[in-house]
Amino acid sequence: MSKLKFKVVPGAIVAPKGFLTSGVFCDIKRLGTGKGSNKGQKRDLALIVSEVPATVAGMFTTNQICAAPVKVCAERVKAGTAQAIVVNSGNANACTGKQGMKDARAMTALTAKQLHMSEEHVFVASTGRIGVTMPMDNVRAGIVAAERLLNREHASADHAAEAIMTSDTRPKQIAIEFKLGGKTVCIGGMCKGAGMIQPGMSATGARPAALPQGLHATMLCFITTDAAVEAKALHACLQEAVANGFNRITVDGDMSTNDTVLVLANGLAGNSPLVAADVRRLTSNRSSDGASSRRLLPDLEIFQAALQHVCLELAKMIVRDGEGVHRVVTVRVEGAKTIQEADAAARAVANSALVKTSWHGGDPNWGRIIDALGYSAATVVEDRVDIGYSAPGSRKILWSLKRGQPTKATFKQLCAAAAPKEFDLHIRLNLGQAAALMYAADLTEAYVDYNKGDVTDPTTLGG
Repeated sequence: MSKLKFKVVPGAIVAPKGFLTSGVFCDIKRLGTGKGSNKGQKRDLALIVSEVPATVAGMFTTNQICAAPVKVCAERVKAGTAQAIVVNSGNANACTGKQGMKDARAMTALTAKQLHMSEEHVFVASTGRIGVTMPMDNVRAGIVAAERLLNREHASADHAAEAIMTSDTRPKQIAIEFKLGGKTVCIGGMCKGAGMIQPGMSATGARPAALPQGLHATMLCFITTDAAVEAKALHACLQEAVANGFNRITVDGDMSTNDTVLVLANGLAGNSPLVAADVRRLTSNRSSDGASSRRLLPDLEIFQAALQHVCLELAKMIVRDGEGVHRVVTVRVEGAKTIQEADAAARAVANSALVKTSWHGGDPNWGRIIDALGYSAATVVEDRVDIGYSAPGSRKILWSLKRGQPTKATFKQLCAAAAPKEFDLHIRLNLGQAAALMYAADLTEAYVDYNKGDVTDPTTLGG
């Protein structure tokens, strides 16, 4: 399915049929206070609305400190139906106790009243500074104003994408078009995130007993589609898409209290609905290498590939716009004993401060890389390890280390390989068949300057 090509179309979250959106400024985070406010009168509240009830699926942070909006969404997603999402930036509504829960529910109640729909069909998400009570008078005014501006104009999608940003330097949006059973279907998405990025999400927010294939600043993602997909099937597709997208990224190794991905599918494209029984058949027909049978369930496979494409493209946008990021490195680990060990090795390298700073300097310091591998939870044998560099996606690898020993590649050659803004780092443990990858960022002076703040100047303090 990776060979499928999808047509990129304009409109982002309003590209699919039957979706409306808007974004407004209501001064949720007082102008001039804290990081993310230096953009001036930036929009800070968005509404996303389906004209008809939609099936919904979600993935949420597994941080044990969980924001009020996440708790509300994790509870409501169980029913499988949604019609609207209200989102704010400038305040995370996290660590706000009973008042925070009351405020999150109040946001959904007012949105439901304005839109004449069931409150249980309204979801809520927040991002911003932790531990600050929501300025509900401003929020209420924002919801009323946003409802009046709802439409399907592409400019409104831009406004909504701006409204969810915090330290982001640019909006992150995508929409693609494809065919399901002869019907034209669209998936649109927008997300935010630049710092506090190493998502670790599950469907309930509960942390698995063992590491998943990948753990999931706050990152938020909202996806719309006019495909007809039954809720359980939508959840299964989203779970796989997130596993191969958002949970494959890291900027600084920090998991937020508010990470949320929500997808709404309203069925207005008119395709034959994708159902949970198809997901079970798809799963049972996977081969030993994880590949699935396209012949039996082409529509489900196409939708899964399309959703995964959207999630991966948005996830990469987050890494590229990471706080202070200068270089983006795809860490590719192969030859591990298990998937869990491959993941552990990739994350150890991707989150090592020493490795990340060497990337920033363009220093191909394989000593720091093999050191990170050695303290990871993966089984590593020194005289088996290979480390090399390539252009993104290229199979032409310049090896700096082979079987634990330096190669004849010159320092100048290695520096040239680590100089581009984006490159791949290849690690082969040569102990098994398992593999994993991470999309990672370097660590720069700009990141430190942005996040350290100055307690004598509140305008410098971040979320």
